[in-house]
Amino acid sequence: MHVRLLTAALAATALVTATLGAAVPAAAQGVKIGILNDQSGVYADYGGKWSLEAAKMAVEDFAKTSPDVQVEIVSADHQNKPDVGAAVARQWYDRDGVDAILDVPTSSVALAVSQVTREKNKIFIDSGAGTTELTGKQCSPNTIQWTYDTYALAHGTAGAMLKRGGDTWYFLTADYAFGHDLEAQTTAVVKQMGGKGLGAVRAPLNTPDFSSFLLQASSSKAQIIGLAYDAMEPGIYMDWVVDRSYIMPYPSGDGAAYFDRLAFIREQHGLDLLIPNLDAELPLYIKRAADLKAAGIATFLPTMEFFTIVPAGYLLGRAVLGWFSARQSSHVDLHDA
Repeated sequence: MHVRLLTAALAATALVTATLGAAVPAAAQGVKIGILNDQSGVYADYGGKWSLEAAKMAVEDFAKTSPDVQVEIVSADHQNKPDVGAAVARQWYDRDGVDAILDVPTSSVALAVSQVTREKNKIFIDSGAGTTELTGKQCSPNTIQWTYDTYALAHGTAGAMLKRGGDTWYFLTADYAFGHDLEAQTTAVVKQMGGKGLGAVRAPLNTPDFSSFLLQASSSKAQIIGLAYDAMEPGIYMDWVVDRSYIMPYPSGDGAAYFDRLAFIREQHGLDLLIPNLDAELPLYIKRAADLKAAGIATFLPTMEFFTIVPAGYLLGRAVLGWFSARQSSHVDLHDA
C-alpha cells in the first residue's frame, strides 16, 4: 500500500472587533489594526494572507450590527526577519497611525515588535509566537501573549512521554528563538523528571533537507527525538516523507467544510493516513474519528480526555474583544495603551 501523509495547515486566524470607548464618539474615533505575519515563507499557509482575509471578514460581519464603528486593517510581511518586523512596527506606529499589532508568528520577530510597541506605548497581541521570553525576561506591559507558549508545549508533551518511559532525549531544533526556547524548556522538564538530554542538532529556518540532521539524531540512540519546531516546518519541507501539502479550512463548528476538503483530497489524490500537526485541529478529528475510520482514513490521535483546547482563532478574537471592552469600561481613548 502506498501511504500518503496529509500535512494540514491552519488556514486563518479569526479576529473579532467590538465597541469603542464611551468617552469618544465611535464615529469620531477610528481604530487601525495591523496584521503582521509571514506572507511569503514557511508560515505563510499557517496565517499569512488567510489571517488578513479572516480579519476583513470579521470586521465586515461586525459592521452589520455596529456601522458607526470604523475599523481599518492593514497588513505586512515580516519575512521572518526581526529587523523587518521592527521597522514595519515603527512605521505603523509613527507614521501610519496603527493602534495595535496582531498575529506575528516567529518568536524572534515577536520579541522585536514587542520592544518597539513598548517604546511607542501601543498594543501588541501575539497569537503566533511561542517563546516564553515574551512573558519572562522581556515581559512588557504592552504585550499580551494570548494563545500558547513553549512552557505549555514542553510540560504537556515531554511530561506525558516521560511518564510513558521516554527518558532519554535528543533534539532536532529550529535555529531561531522559538526552537531554542522550546528545546530549553523541554530539556528542563526532562531533567526535572529524572530523564537525560543526549544532545541536539540545530537546523536553519527553511531547511529543505533534514536527512543529515535525522541521521545525527538517530545515532544518539535516544528513546525520544524531540522536534523543537513549529508544526508546519517538518511536514512541508520533508518531501521524502510527505507526498503533498494542502491548505485546509479552519476546523470550526461541525467541521463540514473541513471534511468536504478531506473527501476531495481523498478522491483526487488518495489519502490513507492522517496525522494532525496543529492543536486547533485535534478536537475536531477526535470527535469525528469514527467518520474518518469509516472513510478508510487511518489516524494517530489522543483521546479527548487527554486533550482539551480552545481554537487559537477564538482565543485571538477574545483578546481583541477584551482590549476593546477594557477601553469601554475604563472610558479611555483606544489610541492610548
